[in-house]
Amino acid sequence: MAEDRRLRAVVALAQAMAAAHTPREFWRAAALGACDALAGSFAALSVWERELGRLKVLVNAGERAPGEEEFPESETYPVNRFPEIAEFLHEQWAGGGEPDAWVETADGPVSDRHGPHHHEPPPAREVLWGRVAALRRRHRGCCVVAPIVLHGRAWGELYVARPPGATVFDRDDADFATVLASVVAAGIAQTERLEEVRRLAFTDPLTGLANRRAVDIRLDEALERHRADGSVVSLVVCDINGLKQVNDTHGHAVGDRLLERFGSVLSLCGAMLPGTLAARLGGDEFCLVMVGPPADEVVRVADELCVRANELELGEGVACGVASTGDPIGEVRSSRRLFRLADAAQYRAKAARSPKPVVAGRDGTVLRLADAPPRPPHERRSFRAARPEDPHEAQEPWSEP
Repeated sequence: MAEDRRLRAVVALAQAMAAAHTPREFWRAAALGACDALAGSFAALSVWERELGRLKVLVNAGERAPGEEEFPESETYPVNRFPEIAEFLHEQWAGGGEPDAWVETADGPVSDRHGPHHHEPPPAREVLWGRVAALRRRHRGCCVVAPIVLHGRAWGELYVARPPGATVFDRDDADFATVLASVVAAGIAQTERLEEVRRLAFTDPLTGLANRRAVDIRLDEALERHRADGSVVSLVVCDINGLKQVNDTHGHAVGDRLLERFGSVLSLCGAMLPGTLAARLGGDEFCLVMVGPPADEVVRVADELCVRANELELGEGVACGVASTGDPIGEVRSSRRLFRLADAAQYRAKAARSPKPVVAGRDGTVLRLADAPPRPPHERRSFRAARPEDPHEAQEPWSEP
């Protein structure tokens, strides 16, 4: 029965979206699922960029016309060409109605598309300028358009088309398209919730930078790549000098502003090498993780970081240490080893009050420091605890108990 087929189509759409791992996979799953459910030949998913007054196409799926890209970077349409999303639908919702899908054909609007609960169609010249013209230009016979509503507002639209000569979408198809758009909206909401959870799990709430958990994952992945193809992996560790004095003198709110300001400087400097991860490890400690750039470029960025940190209104600059597999630091089996080398370099920079970064492998003291027996807490900064790593390194000296 038709109802059973449509129910199976809804379930398949929801399952396909739930299985997606990236935004693009989600968009494609939503468009293809709706296309199959409505026996269409083509489908698109678009988002309404309110601040720019335009619809942006996220994905074109199915039988694409010449020049249509699957994931277009710049396919956008001014909303005034499709006024129903901004005007007619808004007026209907404001009156307590529900968003409904509608049908267009290459010959113009479908006369019976609006019932007692459906908005009136846009003026004919606007329709011809917008969707009808697009159908003709791309050699499609008809389309059904369903608004996607999220949190009570228009988020975008689901568009499904059939080729010339195919059966024109009817009112039942439009109603079903409305159901499919609701399923897509639920999937988007779920994706947003998961993204928010992911963001909170891997983001420092004060600075907006990555947190220690994100750094651990990035370093593990980077060192796997290093072992596979020799890619250079570098770690810059630094902490803000004088933060305690700022907190004691001006209060923690001012200290937080210093942390935020330095976080911005760190992010700016990290952006000098594409793909760099900028993170706050906790307290006054921050780091940069780079994969690929030569060690000399990393040191250049660390130099710039020190210069900019010294120019901050508050604080006393930073102590900065660098450890890179591009320098003679020996074999690095785990992120723990790279952290200990960068920490030792930073400890050396702090002890020497160095205005420049200290680099492991270029300062003989650093390697000796990293491999020295643990010192009493009052004589050294506490090297951060690490997750259990390579068993060969489990008993190395500078580890925390």
